[in-house]
Amino acid sequence: QVQVVESGGDLVQAGGSLRLSCTVSGLSSGNYGMGWFRQAPGKEREGVSCISATGQSTVYADSVKGRFTISKDHAKMTLFLQMDSLKDEDTSMYYCAAGPRYPEYGCPRYLYGYWGQGTQVTVSS
Repeated sequence: QVQVVESGGDLVQAGGSLRLSCTVSGLSSGNYGMGWFRQAPGKEREGVSCISATGQSTVYADSVKGRFTISKDHAKMTLFLQMDSLKDEDTSMYYCAAGPRYPEYGCPRYLYGYWGQGTQVTVSS
């Protein structure tokens, strides 16, 4: 049985930092890339960043480039998202997902078949 569990969401002031973590069990790390997605109330879920199975290839949404860093512990099938210089508009539920070996532009969510329940990030100004 596949389990995807996110953690690290919190309330933080604008300009601050957070680090999200995601652990996946039941999948082989070498066969799956992973990604972070977010969904604010009333909006569609969007790709934030995704990474290849080996961790060598990454894709970022334009809105987070230069502020967020995705990384993957290949051996442990654990995903991280370091979020710096947070803005009000980063407030969302953040989801982790496992999907294709190699990330595609925009991290299309239909390619990701295994999802977590999400962790809330709230940025206050």
